[in-house]
Amino acid sequence: MALLNVRFFSPTLGMQTEMNVILPQSESSRSDGKFPVLFLYHGMSDDCSIWLRRTSIERYAEGKGLAIVMPSAGLSWYVNQKCMGNFGHFFDFFSRELPATVRTLFPQISADREDNFVAGLSMGGYGAFNMAINASENFSAAASLSGAVDMAFRSKEKLQNDPDPYWKDIFGNEEEFLGGQFDLAARAEWLKKSGKPIPRFYMWCGTEDFLYEQNLSMSDKMRKLGFDLTYEESEGSHSWVYWDKKIRTVLDWLGFPPND
Repeated sequence: MALLNVRFFSPTLGMQTEMNVILPQSESSRSDGKFPVLFLYHGMSDDCSIWLRRTSIERYAEGKGLAIVMPSAGLSWYVNQKCMGNFGHFFDFFSRELPATVRTLFPQISADREDNFVAGLSMGGYGAFNMAINASENFSAAASLSGAVDMAFRSKEKLQNDPDPYWKDIFGNEEEFLGGQFDLAARAEWLKKSGKPIPRFYMWCGTEDFLYEQNLSMSDKMRKLGFDLTYEESEGSHSWVYWDKKIRTVLDWLGFPPND
């Protein structure tokens, strides 16, 4: 495996950004010579280095023929932000520009939808489901670990009663958010009716996690809508102790089982 830190300019964001990439060095066993890819998102307060620093993701990917792309997202929530005008199109960047940039820089990475996956934790869990629901033509599977996947579940608290303007800067006010593009519960229903390709989904959350009720809410809504959803829960809090273990489950669920 090769580990590369890539710093590049994003025309969509209008600024420099970076990603870490785990790239297989051996030849692909596929006839087209391409590698599938997992886009792996971080949570709030972290950056593109955190999965490498807090888990053994590079070791877990060893010998699987899977590329892993870990981008930096700041505090963007992977959405087009209300407060930044033409300079806050993070959803556009992560759904379109980043995959295209990855394939340009690393032509051995597959562009086929069935080979493109997305996963993340906490804010990144929301981001992963955001991409899979709102850009389902680009991703065939999405996984969330302790994800803030149902922001509508807390919309009144965060978008109406919270004195911190941060949430409104990201999502707008409650009226703008509910039923809109980034209300994932509402968009899941839209996706089922849209005729677009539908990914499969994986969710895990610890029963002691402060986002546990959100995960129960979203999983219930997605099951009722008939999504191909694998939902798991177990004892655990909002902690890397659990995410380091569960990312191996995600790789297995994607079709890349553990080496041991």
